[in-house]
Amino acid sequence: MGMYTDRVVPHIVDKACGMKSNNVLRERVCQGLHGQVVEIGFGSGHNVPHYPAAVTGVAAIEPADIGWKLAGKRVASATVPVERKGLDGQSLPLPDDSCDTALSTWTLCTIPDVAAALREVRRVLKPGGTLHFVEHGLAPDEKVQAWQHRLEPVQKKLFGGCHLARPIVELLTDAGFTITESEAFYEKGAPKFLAAETIGVAVSA
Repeated sequence: MGMYTDRVVPHIVDKACGMKSNNVLRERVCQGLHGQVVEIGFGSGHNVPHYPAAVTGVAAIEPADIGWKLAGKRVASATVPVERKGLDGQSLPLPDDSCDTALSTWTLCTIPDVAAALREVRRVLKPGGTLHFVEHGLAPDEKVQAWQHRLEPVQKKLFGGCHLARPIVELLTDAGFTITESEAFYEKGAPKFLAAETIGVAVSA
């Protein structure tokens, strides 16, 4: 599975996350980003065109070399400096209190120790800094949840460890964030077990 995960999954993620239907959510989640941003799960850079003018620099955290290569043209056309600063969201190579805002888009599903990653985001955010997120996760309906739990083992094998049923808001609050904006919904056009999304903003106390 190593070669499949390293060489094939980044291309699948690039295509899936690069769908035009995601652009509205990307534009929305990037609103309010400013100053120095840490983006965990940078992927192939689909958020780059949506960074607001108030962003002064981006520390990109991306484990997949192929994902970073696929991001090349987008990074080259960015209006702010974008640097690949690390590979692992669970251990950010950034100083404490060094970032103004953070961004995570469809990332928390795949990080093995998501609690550790969120603690790291809090560590590098300045007091009062905000994490802007859009994630898929645990559905609000029990019948959909049952299917998510049934299908999660297959999903994890096929899509680089992607979990279907992580409770996004609960994970954030357990990590010490305060949710200031949150909206849960099913994305149109996708099976509900895949389409349970949450978009919002969380503040690091």
